[in-house]
Amino acid sequence: MSTPYQDAQRAGQDAVRAVILDCAIALLVAEGSAALTVRRIAAEIGSSTKVLYTMFGGKEGLLDALYREGFARLRRAQEQVPRGEGPLDYLTALGRAYRERAIAEPAYYRVMFEHPVPGFRPGAEALAMADGAFDASVAAVEACMAAGVFRPGDAHEVSKLFWAATHGAVSLELAGHFAPADAGPRYEALMAALGRAFGAGAPAAGRRAD
Repeated sequence: MSTPYQDAQRAGQDAVRAVILDCAIALLVAEGSAALTVRRIAAEIGSSTKVLYTMFGGKEGLLDALYREGFARLRRAQEQVPRGEGPLDYLTALGRAYRERAIAEPAYYRVMFEHPVPGFRPGAEALAMADGAFDASVAAVEACMAAGVFRPGDAHEVSKLFWAATHGAVSLELAGHFAPADAGPRYEALMAALGRAFGAGAPAAGRRAD
């Protein structure tokens, strides 16, 4: 009987990488960060430790790869979002994709945002990749401004504020503070409120409406 590593070998390096990352994230969920050792992962997939050291350079590189993978999956999910009838519809759909990805793969969400492994901090390149995962959101905000749906402003900053608000709602949901029946409608209401807050007819922050 072949090992997961041997099966992946026949499919190529990308498959080997995926098997290793899938094993690592499963161990993190089941046993916590202490289980994430090169020796343990190699034993689980049936490879030598040399394979992991060659591909990732050790535990730190593996964690960095998990971090990158989480954001790569988020970016792929957002790239699949249809444009919709208008830029605000598209921006709202991107927010839904963010929530759906977090719910589908909460372990990756933890690696991306909650620092579940003590002492690990992503490198500069990984952080840049993470920031790039929100390019679609920035572009959608820019389109809202260009169409007159949003008032003019810094699209990057507005996108960050959307992210901060939606991330908070998702985190509360994953932590069990929002009941499943309430979480979806509450998230939709939040995104609608954000759209109104930045709408062309809404007063800018720090300025009173007349």
